[in-house]
Amino acid sequence: MGGDRVEGRQAVRELLLAGARPTHEVVVAAGQNQSGLLAQIVELAAELRVPLKEVAKAKFESMTVTEAPQGVMARAAPLHEHDLEELARPSDGRPPFLLVLDGITDPGNVGAALRTAECAGVTGAVLGKHRAAHITPAAAKAAAGAVEHVPMALVPGIPNALARLAELGVWSVGLDVAAPTSVYDMSVAADAVALVVGSEGRGLSRLARQRCDVVATIPLAGSLSSLNAAAATAIGCFEVARQRQAH
Repeated sequence: MGGDRVEGRQAVRELLLAGARPTHEVVVAAGQNQSGLLAQIVELAAELRVPLKEVAKAKFESMTVTEAPQGVMARAAPLHEHDLEELARPSDGRPPFLLVLDGITDPGNVGAALRTAECAGVTGAVLGKHRAAHITPAAAKAAAGAVEHVPMALVPGIPNALARLAELGVWSVGLDVAAPTSVYDMSVAADAVALVVGSEGRGLSRLARQRCDVVATIPLAGSLSSLNAAAATAIGCFEVARQRQAH
């Protein structure tokens, strides 16, 4: 699953605030104005007795791997992996609302999708083990702390996971540009549901598409033929959320 290296101010702050897993240390680059989010991180680290290390800017840059770590990184225990059975159970009395990422390979898209999903009220996410991005530092940074709040399962294959979710009473709705049904007309959003988003470029895999109970499209009015995976996730997640609120 990953997630043991967290870079970026919002992501590190949420890591400390959530307290869902141990944080081993926080490292900050020297010479920064310690205000705003950075001041909160320093305060939280002291309060939680997490070792805080200040290093020269050049050394800090050699330690980080994302494009803009914003002068702070943390090392933590890896994210806890959940199983499908756990994710398929009702959360706080609500039917589960899951996000399934089918072969998304760009860590930035994975992180952005998880951030959106968390804001839309998703109760869990499912990622494939193979030929897909996991929670790298870039994904964790793009998620801006969402990985601390969204339980995630890592599965050997997405099609088999969808079959298992069906056995557990969870409907699967796949997003596909060529689908005959509009995402705005789906009828299962208020039930236990998993929104399935395909990879950048090829979209849903053939087997995953076959395993979906509903395949829906996001109607497009412009000249371009498709949306970025993270943007499609945002529209799909908030449409499910809207329909659930209406019931």
